[in-house]
Amino acid sequence: MKFLAEEFDVAVIGAGHAGIEAALASARLGCKTGVFTINMDAVGNCPCNPSIGGTAKGHLVREIDALGGEMGKAADECFLQSRMLNRGKGPAVHSLRAQIDRRAYSTRMKHTLELQNNLELRQAEIISVEKTDDGFWLLTTRLEAQYRAKAVILATGTYLGGKIYVGDVSYESGPDGMFPAKYLPDSLEKLGMSLRRFKTGTPARVLRSSIDFDGLEQQSGDDPVVPFSYDTEKPGENKVKCYVSWTNDETKKVILENISRSPMYSGKIEGIGPRYCPSIEDKIVRFSDKPRHQLFIEPCGLDTEEMYIQGMSSSLPEDVQLKFYHTIRGLENCIVMRPAYAIEYFCADPLQMNRTLEFRQFPGLYGAGQFNGSSGYEEAAAQGLVAGINAALKIKGREPMILDRASSYTGTLIDDLVTKGCNDPYRMMTSRSEYRLILRQDNADTRLTPIGRKIGLISDERWARFNAKQERIRKELDRVKNTVLSPTEELNAILAEKNTSAVKTGIRLIDLLKRPELDYSCLAPVDNTREEKDPGVLEQVEIQIKYEGYINRQLAIIEQVRKLESKLLPEDIDYSAIDGLRLEAREKLTKVRPESIGQASRISGVSPADISVLIIYLSSLRNRKAAGEDKQ
Repeated sequence: MKFLAEEFDVAVIGAGHAGIEAALASARLGCKTGVFTINMDAVGNCPCNPSIGGTAKGHLVREIDALGGEMGKAADECFLQSRMLNRGKGPAVHSLRAQIDRRAYSTRMKHTLELQNNLELRQAEIISVEKTDDGFWLLTTRLEAQYRAKAVILATGTYLGGKIYVGDVSYESGPDGMFPAKYLPDSLEKLGMSLRRFKTGTPARVLRSSIDFDGLEQQSGDDPVVPFSYDTEKPGENKVKCYVSWTNDETKKVILENISRSPMYSGKIEGIGPRYCPSIEDKIVRFSDKPRHQLFIEPCGLDTEEMYIQGMSSSLPEDVQLKFYHTIRGLENCIVMRPAYAIEYFCADPLQMNRTLEFRQFPGLYGAGQFNGSSGYEEAAAQGLVAGINAALKIKGREPMILDRASSYTGTLIDDLVTKGCNDPYRMMTSRSEYRLILRQDNADTRLTPIGRKIGLISDERWARFNAKQERIRKELDRVKNTVLSPTEELNAILAEKNTSAVKTGIRLIDLLKRPELDYSCLAPVDNTREEKDPGVLEQVEIQIKYEGYINRQLAIIEQVRKLESKLLPEDIDYSAIDGLRLEAREKLTKVRPESIGQASRISGVSPADISVLIIYLSSLRNRKAAGEDKQ
């Protein structure tokens, strides 16, 4: 018999990476929060690769931390190996990536939820979500307990209607053999929500002792280690090595001979898979002219012998998997502990949401993570944080937090989802941002910590450290502007060694640092007045100096774009009644309901001519309104 168990301000369905950040943010902002998970042991689970960060994803983790989220701190505590990717390129694409201890990370996150004030963690499968007549949301569990909440955040990951595929075998399941959320999809569709099927996959795990590491390329971590969190003062040390191998002609032959047994190619899988992280059979077919594909052999933890084979997700039958893994150098005799599988699941069309991640049709209902059509732990955590913050702010009667594209990768991610939608699982990449020189991972705190402080997620201690760092950056910039170095033999010897022109008169230190060949390190022997030693401060100063012209140009563009963002569109606007709009534009604008001219301009199918029509319409609307007020 159904019974009312408890009332919450915010209820979070799912305790993966999105659900964790959503629940912690809500609770820390003073809302009584309940977070529900199908299995308590799956809190913070990494069912695919146990790694945090990577290209563009490292930016998201830094932004989560700058706003007051938890992922960066947990990754710093649980990492096995840390590397900065893309060091050979400019600072805009430098991205931190850490291989983490899967079980340690999950345990750490679960304990964090358990210790958090205002937060209750429950093991329960939510089977229905309904809106009550008094404006609350009513959640019902499979055991018939009911919970009332003012706001609900859906962070169901790949559990929602989950179905596993391995060759001809398929069965209902969540990731890692967990129960799926079987009944909730029907409830959401009954509510009127638009759902669709996506698919993702995960590679096999193999026994460490069955791998022949001789001859494999080793990947070591960086020294010193760069932490994700601005709160981490003393990062740990690298504990493991990772390895690289490659597919070959024999691998390709085995896969192509058995391609008809893949549920992707036999038509059994209906869900759309990730474009930028395809299965190995998809790589072999799509890139048939490529002689080999890279794969990475990475540990899952210190207390397990499981090794993860990154880059080889598959839904081929288990016997075929064994055959093609055994063709690969180092894996000739490997023992597969967990076969690879594909998982198909329900997710929502994000075009139904606004930039707070609230459903326009269902006030108080929010979506986050893979439920919104994205892929990746970091994308999920960033959305969870935004959804949790906005749910709490709405309940508190405060203004929402909306991050625009010029403020963050998080803002870009959300704007892409709710404005452009996604036809396959969305993955964050640096190329998705038109402002990536501004949105570097090294300055995430400068961009977002003031926002986190205003919201209430940044402590007094951290705020004091942030302001002290900003002051040291300003002080060091002043010093390099006012420090003049004499044209000594020692200085010119350094310049000659770095293949840059000598100086005959005194030169400001800032003008030397502007040269691409020079940096703080090589100029140290002649820079006798520098007291600042913090590498984070010096990095900020050097980047600001070297890229000043580019940064200023991008800031000017941002200012122009924000003028369009400030031109707000009425919520009740009837696009079908606006003369001059093309039919496609009317349909797309009606579906997305953009908040501003700027957002409207990014909708696929809305042309510059349509934007001109909207601007003229807004102007005439203001004129009519002004004329009406004058008459009054």
